[in-house]
Amino acid sequence: MKYKDDKPGRQAEKSSRVVPIGIMFVVLCGFSFYLGGIFCSEKNKISTEQVSKVDSVEPTVSGPIQVKSVSFPECSPDLQDYTPCTDPKRWMKYGRHRLTFMERHCPPVFDRKECLIPPPDGYKEPIRWPKSKDECWYRNVPYDWINKQKSNQHWLRKEGEKFYFPGGGTMFPNGVSAYADLMENLIPGMKDGTVRTAIDTGCGVASWGGDLLDRGILTVSLAPRDNHEAQVQFALERGIPAVLGIISTQRLPFPSNAFDMAHCSRCLIPWTEFGGIYLLEVHRILRPGGFWVLSGPPINYKRRWRGWNTTMEDQKSDYEKLEGLLTSMCFKLYDKKGDIAVWQKSSDNNCYKQLDAPDNYPTRCDDGTEPDSAWYTPLRPCVVVPNSKHKKLSLQSIAKWPERLQEAPDRIGDIKGRSAGDFNRDDRKWKDRVTHYKTLLSVLGTDKTRNVMDMNTRYGSFAANLINDPLWVMNVVSSYAPNTLPVVYDRGLIGTYHDWCEAFSTYPRTYDLLHVDGLFTQESHRCEMKYVLLEMDRILRPNGYALIRESSYFADAVATIAKGMRWDCHVEDTEDGNSKEKILICLKKLWYSQQKS
Repeated sequence: MKYKDDKPGRQAEKSSRVVPIGIMFVVLCGFSFYLGGIFCSEKNKISTEQVSKVDSVEPTVSGPIQVKSVSFPECSPDLQDYTPCTDPKRWMKYGRHRLTFMERHCPPVFDRKECLIPPPDGYKEPIRWPKSKDECWYRNVPYDWINKQKSNQHWLRKEGEKFYFPGGGTMFPNGVSAYADLMENLIPGMKDGTVRTAIDTGCGVASWGGDLLDRGILTVSLAPRDNHEAQVQFALERGIPAVLGIISTQRLPFPSNAFDMAHCSRCLIPWTEFGGIYLLEVHRILRPGGFWVLSGPPINYKRRWRGWNTTMEDQKSDYEKLEGLLTSMCFKLYDKKGDIAVWQKSSDNNCYKQLDAPDNYPTRCDDGTEPDSAWYTPLRPCVVVPNSKHKKLSLQSIAKWPERLQEAPDRIGDIKGRSAGDFNRDDRKWKDRVTHYKTLLSVLGTDKTRNVMDMNTRYGSFAANLINDPLWVMNVVSSYAPNTLPVVYDRGLIGTYHDWCEAFSTYPRTYDLLHVDGLFTQESHRCEMKYVLLEMDRILRPNGYALIRESSYFADAVATIAKGMRWDCHVEDTEDGNSKEKILICLKKLWYSQQKS
């Protein structure tokens, strides 16, 4: 009342008018922002639709994709054995618990190499199979450490310009053949085609896998990149299937119920530690009725414990713990003699009822755990129980080799839209294609081509139609594609999951032939073509070939990039003259680095 007619009163009255105006201004701004957001959203929506439309245009409408010519430089000579996703220079960035630093850790996009990996000085064309099983050129795998450390165990020896592989090993001092003979006596199925596929964990230089090839058993030899330098590279240089890998915190890149046999010869894997989680992974990838073979600690501990830097009591405890864990996972002791023990995975699913008991360990994996999910999938402390609906999954019910190669497996029914009829049509199609390929590439089917990769297989039919040739095929199924890898293994072939946006788990210069069927059409929306081709160059041997079957839309672009990698390519027609597809035959030429080490 005191200030009703003086200045303070008028100032207050003015302020009261300013507040509603301010509020109105804020409301208008907010409404304008809202309208702008709608407009921008619609604009972005239109742009996205336009991009999608452009990406989906058929080649006949837009014409082949074009890329600019490019020339890739040489990498530094110190990258001659570069393995991008298992690079020892990056190990310190990762944890040491359970050796996780040895798992796959791929470099970020900004750290990818855009250069060509040089061969070692003095590199020579690899010795041809079967002679290569016993010897290789020293300059192709110039690593002295493993020779000095393992020469007393007869893994290998260096003489002059060559390494020789006498077939020795920590647990087979009398040679790998005598060791495998003893194993055959314990497992008769190794002789009659019952056992066809195997995995060797901690493989050394893969002498066991090499010997089994002569017995009709196809083995994936597995070893990490560790201080036994280049174990996997030695294996592949010899012409024996192998991949870089380790059982640590993630599942191995294989489907469930895949291998007929698994083997560990003093592989130093702590099977009884961490709740037996590594044994659970072996259980997952082993077929019902399949065999797990262990030689070395703690087998035959009463006789061997003094040489293991331990006590007999400790080894006895480890053996009893191992037996208990295996029994809880439905393994039973099949046979044992000397340093070798064989367990068999149960084919009877009734055994797994014990997993449902209260407080039981290990437990049954729940329904949310996909048995075949194996690309960067963490290990879980539970038992993957085989699906009882598959009547021909166990080793005793599946056809013996080689009959199983041509039979449509039960598990093809697990793939949406696939059937036995589709399987048979695919096999007939690839019979015609492989016949045509051999007219285009004269080295296919000869001793000049040993290590082959089918980079994006379906059912393994490319490999199946090369089965009588002196080669083996690593069948790769994309981690983003329909899960057909179980079918590949049920046929008696081998393979792995992989994502081609990343580097493959192998050393440089390890494959003679890379086969591609529409990979760039399938993956161009995710993976940059340049990096896929550079990875192909890394793993392809000098004077090796890439056989690229691709849509006409991508063929010219692939050829342009390949020219920048110093490849010689020429275009051929398909077997049926389909104008929408072309076949590129590319030769990777041998060249030597001009840089000094």
